[in-house]
Amino acid sequence: MALSMDLRERVVEAVKREGMSRRAAAKRFGVSYSAAIEWVKLEEETGSVAPRKVGGSKPKKLSGAWRKWLIERYRKPSRIAPT
Repeated sequence: MALSMDLRERVVEAVKREGMSRRAAAKRFGVSYSAAIEWVKLEEETGSVAPRKVGGSKPKKLSGAWRKWLIERYRKPSRIAPT
């Protein structure tokens, strides 16, 4: 579950503007130390504390030779005769 943008911004603001340590800010706002570290790092890299896009990998594509072989194999009639 993603935490609110407001909470993320308050944690980062406490670290950046108030000079609070990440650990102290995490304790103050009741979030994990690693979350505070990640949010400050994210804000420094992107200028925003919005969660990064979550997604899987791209669907795998078959290369030319393998694709051709698979299509030919699929189109061939089955060698097994019904009994």
